[in-house]
Amino acid sequence: MLVGQILSGLSRPARGHLAMLAFSALVAGSFSLGVLAAPHIDPGALSVVRFILAGVLVGMAAALTTGIPRSAWVAPWRYLVLGGLLGAYFVLMFEGLKTAPPVSAAAVFTLTPVMAAGFGWLFLRQRLTGRMALALAIGGVGALWVIFRADPGAIARLEIGRGEVIYFVGCVAHAAYAPLVRRLNRGEPAVVFTFGMMLAGTLLLALYAWPAVLATDWPALPGIVWVTLVYVAVAASAMTFVLLQYATLRLPAAKVMAYTYLVPSWVALWELALHGSVQPVLVLVGVAMTVLALALLLKE
Repeated sequence: MLVGQILSGLSRPARGHLAMLAFSALVAGSFSLGVLAAPHIDPGALSVVRFILAGVLVGMAAALTTGIPRSAWVAPWRYLVLGGLLGAYFVLMFEGLKTAPPVSAAAVFTLTPVMAAGFGWLFLRQRLTGRMALALAIGGVGALWVIFRADPGAIARLEIGRGEVIYFVGCVAHAAYAPLVRRLNRGEPAVVFTFGMMLAGTLLLALYAWPAVLATDWPALPGIVWVTLVYVAVAASAMTFVLLQYATLRLPAAKVMAYTYLVPSWVALWELALHGSVQPVLVLVGVAMTVLALALLLKE
């Protein structure tokens, strides 16, 4: 009840920012857990089950809250487009990480907000203000500083290989997703729209990865895979998809995707909680820069 009162006192854009703050923290957890589970399961098979579990949860939430009106199924091609983009991102991310070093891949990920700003102009004619451009630049530099653990030499040694290129294509799909949600939504509640996208994404992923699903020895998988699967399905899929769609209906695409700059900082906290890994003091400079960038974005 207290949470409801706090949210009701916030402006529409402020609620969007709060949703993306939660989004970035939940997404970061999937990186820390995903590293532990990735060697044990095919990424396509993992993505199919992830979408199925998340779709069931989102569908139940939609049925119990807003309901799923028949009008939500008008123009189902919208869900195929969005589900295809998000499914492609997850598959290409894991495919790219087969050969791309994690540091290089994380650096590629920081290009997503800038690309989202471009897609925001293309699809919605959203203009990038000077302050937003400054915030994106500061956040990008801060995120890179965190990703490379305050080591300029690590930045200088960055090499672009096949894995980075594959993951970059996935990041393009992710960047296009945010503004397209706002463009294609026809008044459906976020949870209903997310459910439609999850159904379409599950169908497309199953067509792509069904052989891998059948080939996986599910009972023999180690416990960390099931822990990761539950987390990515509930927290890093069902919840984040709803949060992302909720925010994109209230904020410009560039502001929404700018929260990806916080992910490396959240990952550092996850690593501290899971493994006791303490980050160097200089890394906190990057964290401060991402906070400054978000402060600029929060200012209307």
